[in-house]
Amino acid sequence: MTSKLHTLTFALAALFVASFSSCDTLLQKKNAADDPMAAQIDSLKNALEASKNETNDLMNTVDEIQTCFREINEAEGIVTTQIAQGEASKQQAIIDNILLIKEKMTLNRKLIDSLREQLRSSKGTNDKMKNTLEEMVNNFQKQLDEKSAQIEELQAELKKKDIRIQEQDEQISSLNENVNSLAQSNEEQAKSIEAQDERLHTAYYAFGLKKELKKLHIIEDGEVLRSSNFNPSYFTKIDYRATKVIPLRSKSAKILTSHPADSYTLNREANNEYTLRIQDPDRFWSVSKYLVIVVK
Repeated sequence: MTSKLHTLTFALAALFVASFSSCDTLLQKKNAADDPMAAQIDSLKNALEASKNETNDLMNTVDEIQTCFREINEAEGIVTTQIAQGEASKQQAIIDNILLIKEKMTLNRKLIDSLREQLRSSKGTNDKMKNTLEEMVNNFQKQLDEKSAQIEELQAELKKKDIRIQEQDEQISSLNENVNSLAQSNEEQAKSIEAQDERLHTAYYAFGLKKELKKLHIIEDGEVLRSSNFNPSYFTKIDYRATKVIPLRSKSAKILTSHPADSYTLNREANNEYTLRIQDPDRFWSVSKYLVIVVK
């Protein structure tokens, strides 16, 4: 599976390079300053740049998914070794690694959904590249499903270890109660950490016409999100680690909330519509977990 994914990744890279090299060669033969078709050439350049941005978005998401799978595999290997060795002193390390695996599995599901959505809305990606990416998405999904089954087996093995411990120490009357208490404590800890992780990486964004934002009290008296009456249901909730590209579907866009200028770009695409690309998510959302953009 991993070998096949690497092959698909190299194929994508080759398609990307070949596509832009040939286009650049054609453009270099033109002198925009003297050519009566300078406007068309500029338009083509913009289209190529937009297509390049889309390709970079897709490949960045692919890289993140592969990184998550590597981290899952590493943590899984550690847990498997520690279970086999039966090291009681490593119990907390096993718990920590199981929690890490679950966190990365959740993130990868979101990243795969994000990749699927980026591919669906992509306008500049050629058919051959789309087909390759669609195959890659299917392989990622299959790998995630297989990994889920493996993690369930790991957790079942952990439960067996607890049973064996109980059988070997029947003379300790309170052991069963202790093991059950520990299992419940671990489950509660996992749920607490998962909820905390979700809260930590949750953000909200909304974009719309100025009159719409005023009607919803998102903008009031020239201020943004200062009114306690603003409508939160208008906002889209995201995990900001997975959502870094937001198509705005408008030819005019202005960010109204505060976000570090060096943490994002606001690019005009081939169709002259803007797309927000968040390059440093932690920094971008450090000032506010709410993003408001006015469009026309």
